[in-house]
Order: sequence, then C-alpha cells, then structure tokens
Amino acid sequence: MAEKKIKPYEIGELDHYLLGQGTHYEIYKKMGAHLVKKGKKSGVYFAVWAPHARSVSVVGSFNDWDMEANPMKREEPLGIYTCFIPDVKELDLYKYCIETYSGEHVFKADPYANYAELRPGTASRVVDITGLEWTDAEWLKKRADWDHTKSPMSVYEVHIGSWRRHPGTEDTGFYNYREFAKEVTKYIKNMGYTHVELMGIAEHPFDGSWGYQVTGYFAPTSRYGTPEDFAWMVNYFHRNKIGVILDWVPAHFPRDSHGLANFDGTPTYEYADPRKGEHPDWGTKIFDFGKNEVRNFLISNALYWIEQFHIDGLRVDAVASILYLDYGKKDGEWVANKYGDNKNLEAIDFFKHLNSVVLGRNPGALMIAEESTAWPQVTGKVEDGGLGFSLKWNMGWMHDFTEYMKLDPYFRKDNHYMMTFAMSYAYSENYILVLSHDEVVHLKCSMLNKMPGLGFDKYANLKAGYAFMMGHSGKKLLFMGQEFAQLREWSEERELDWYLLKEEPHIQIQNWVRDLLHLYKRKKALYEMDQSWEGFEWINADDTYRSIYSFMRHSKDKKRNLLFVCNFTPMARDDYRVGVPRKKQYKLILNSDDVKYGGTGEERPVVYKAEKKECDGRPYSFAYKLPPYGVAVFEF
Repeated sequence: MAEKKIKPYEIGELDHYLLGQGTHYEIYKKMGAHLVKKGKKSGVYFAVWAPHARSVSVVGSFNDWDMEANPMKREEPLGIYTCFIPDVKELDLYKYCIETYSGEHVFKADPYANYAELRPGTASRVVDITGLEWTDAEWLKKRADWDHTKSPMSVYEVHIGSWRRHPGTEDTGFYNYREFAKEVTKYIKNMGYTHVELMGIAEHPFDGSWGYQVTGYFAPTSRYGTPEDFAWMVNYFHRNKIGVILDWVPAHFPRDSHGLANFDGTPTYEYADPRKGEHPDWGTKIFDFGKNEVRNFLISNALYWIEQFHIDGLRVDAVASILYLDYGKKDGEWVANKYGDNKNLEAIDFFKHLNSVVLGRNPGALMIAEESTAWPQVTGKVEDGGLGFSLKWNMGWMHDFTEYMKLDPYFRKDNHYMMTFAMSYAYSENYILVLSHDEVVHLKCSMLNKMPGLGFDKYANLKAGYAFMMGHSGKKLLFMGQEFAQLREWSEERELDWYLLKEEPHIQIQNWVRDLLHLYKRKKALYEMDQSWEGFEWINADDTYRSIYSFMRHSKDKKRNLLFVCNFTPMARDDYRVGVPRKKQYKLILNSDDVKYGGTGEERPVVYKAEKKECDGRPYSFAYKLPPYGVAVFEF
C-alpha cells in the first residue's frame, strides 16, 4: 500500500518501518522537537517514542505546563506520539507528560532534544541546529584519507569544566565552548598533541558524574553554552588541525526521573528483567540491546555526533560492562545467554552493526573501545568475527606500567617483566596507551605522587616513565594536568593547579612532555609501523638487575631509526654500554640530563660511533654515561 503523502518533517510509515528494523540512521531528524512551518503557521513538530503510554502531551513554557493543552496523537505500529504546536519558539522549555497505564503522570525530558536548560533545571529546550556554519571542509577531506594505523596520534584528555575557570564568576566560572577552544588550542599546539578528547559533553544532571550519567544523548551540555557554541568549538579545533574525540556512554544511563529510566511507565530503553537491566555497582540502568528501537537510538546518536557536529571519533565507555552479562554481578544477579555463558550476544551484534555503519559512512573517523578484558578481536574486522573498533585502550599496559612505576627502585628488578609484558601482545589489537582521568582520582594519587622517593626522584621517575610510554608501540593518551606533574588528584570541582608552573620542577617536566610529543610527531619511526612487529625491537629486555630497558623503533625505509635507553633506578651508570645492529653514528637527540628538563646539564658528545665490540648479543656497541633515572634517545 502506498504511503500517504506526508510533510518532510512528519513521521510516516517508512520511518516506522526503518526504526522497527533498527536502520533509521538519521531518525534524530524526525524525532524530538523541530522548528517547522505548517501552512502559514510557524511552530514546532514534536515526536516521541512511548509504546506503552496511555497518552502523551507536550508541556512547556509556552502553555504554562498544562497537561491538557497540547495532547499528542499516537502513530502506529510503534507507538510514536506526534503533534504540531504553533507559535512555539526557539529556546522555549518543554517536557513530555506521559500518562502511564497505572494512571500516573511522569514528566520526561526529550530523549532526542538537542539542547537542555542549565542544571538543576531538567527541561529540554527547542533549538534549531540545521543552520550551523562550518568552515572545516579541508579538514574533513583530509580525514577521509587519514589512516590512524600509520599516523601519529597523541590525545590530550580534558574535562572542560575543570581545565580552567574564571575566578569569581557565577556558576563556578566555567569557560564556555568558544573561550575554551581558543585557550586550549594554544596550549595543545604548543605541547604537540594531535587530538583533544572531551569528557562529559552529552547532557547530564550531576557535575560529579563527570558526564557518565547521561540524560540528554543528543544535547551538548548547556554548562558551557549552546549547540551553536559547541559546533563553533569543533570547527575551531579543525581549523587549527586538532582532531576531536568525545566520550560516548552506551553502557548505562541514570535513574533520574526526567531521564530514560522507565520512560513510558515501563522499561522502554532498558531490559525489563533487573538482572539484565541494572548495574548493581553503579545504580544505573542497562540499555536493552535486544530492541531494534533502542539499538537504533544509540547508533543514530553516534552518527549524530560525527555527521552533524563533525566529531572525529568516539571513545566508547565501559565496553566490557556491555559485553559481559555478569559484569560487576554476583551469582543470582545475572542471566546467562541461550548457550549458558556470560556473553551478551545482542550487545556483540550491536557493536558490529554500530562500527560497520559509523566507520562505513565516515572514512577516517574513529571508534575507540575502553575495554578492560582479554575479549578477542575488539579491533578485528567484523567480517572476520571481530567487533570492528578502530582502537582499544590498553588497560593491561596501563595497570602494569603504573604498578611498576609505584615501586621503590630497589624492588623493580624483581618486577622487570611488568614493563616488557605488554610487548608480547602489543599487536593482537590496535592499541592506544592511556594514562586517563581514571588513574588520578579516588585516592589513586596524581601521576607524580604515584612515584616513589622525594624531590628530584619523583620528577625523574615520572620523566623516565613518560619517555618509555612515548617510545612504546601504540597511540598515546594523557589526562590534563599530568603533563606538568599536578600534585593533587583531579577534582571536577576546581581548575587545574596552573600556579605550579611558577616552579622549576613543573616547568621542567612540562618541557620534557612537550619535547617528547613533538619528537613523536616528527619521527616516523615512532608511528609509521605502530601495528607491526617490524616497528619495534628490543635491544635488551632482560637487564633486570640494573632495571634498564633499551629498544629500537624502526621506520619503513629503515632511515632515521631511533634507539631508546631508559634507566629506572637512581644509580648512575658511567660505564653503560649498549649493543647496536650496525657500525654507524648514533646521534643523541633527546637527553633527560639537559638543564631544561631538570638535569645536571653535563656536557656530553652529540654523536656516538659504534665500535666492533659485542654487547647485548649485537656485534657493535657504544658507551654512554647514563645518569640516575636517565633517558637517552639516539637517531641512526
């Protein structure tokens, strides 16, 4: 039967069909609130999915929140409620009043709203995002041809509300999106990062959740401005050649009464069985990945950020909690799948669908999994049975690295393997090495205060650790404040301790991180063969007693290779000799003993000539005076 003629903005039979199939990838253009013209009347067309509601109406600032003023019409077969209300204007507040089958009235924010009022208010706002202005066509064109596996990628993870704040202004002095973009761009370019990763952008009611308890999946948080301001920020980053990654949270959502929980009086977006639909540890609801409409909601949301707001990648939060039915649950708190095991088959299918569509439609975009287990082929191709992510956070490396770095140097010889183990599986996935916000909160200490010792030892330890990270295979991510050795743990309630940069040790470590980042971007050996065994080669992975690691990074054309030597004890090795593969000259290009990094500034040769003297199982070698916690990088 032919579909009756509908206006472009109206919900029709085809919309129902595609949403029911889970393939209406731009459903956000139909659902929610859209400023339209109906005949000669301007107003807003509203559409909301509430399949088990008895009735739905729109309430808002335009009708004095009257439950009976603007009833909605139910459209079948999916139970989408629609209505057109004339004279509703941009920025008007609204909610859906849902009458449940038990006779209650619940007031819900719009799941597809593009804007919300500032907390503690919980209403949605009407806004038009169809006219956003973009001038980043050149960036998007280059992104389409960009191959992350062969390119440098160093990510600065940032929480906008606590990066910097205006002193003495209302609402805790947040920078707005535009102010933040200008300030952080200067900093990122100076430091040498390639990407910024933003925490907590989708609308959320509670600052202390950092944005991981989302109530408005399609709304950039109003804490920092409007959707137009948000788009301006992304555009500004792109004009300055900085990629933008957003945290994205499909793992769970909060129970807040205005959010998605029990949306139409029944479990609409979450699993009905609490053993599947609730996280006991987090007190949150779990999306029902068995419902096409719910999967469609999430997939269209991922596409919305990438296609409507030009986002370059999504870091998908808590992937393991989605994949495992028993994640964080005790016996009796979870339900096995049809094969009797703990894998969520619907979620596996969801991830394959999500990544295929997002990356298929947007070449050069990234889908990054925060996945903490040994689940196979997270970044494997979907056609080969993988989940299809672009990158996976290397949580194993992070754990071993931080545990090793916390040790008193005397005990490191007994735990030497902790720094070498990650290379045994480094190419099983496409990894990104992460020292994220999770490592510097909840009494875990800042990166600096994880380090053993006092004074010089702490800073020197951290510098050696950062150099090892930068030389290791994998992309890089560092949380804000750790690049200048923030002393306190991170808190969302205050800005970073920028005043520390008046003190020499903090300036010196910032200089060190900056020069490491620029070295990483400049030297192809550090990223060109990042996904291949040919790109990394240990010289000595077993210098256990001295706790020294030496390795090479190779470029594709075998030119400008790099040799790293990292000393993780306070013992100077004046007689240190390193084995090398060829009788060549080895040029010292980075030296932690330089004064600007807090070293002694002792003069030493720039060029070292290899002699025919066997060392580390290599036919040639040269000697280098290795200081306490010394790091040296040579080019050959």
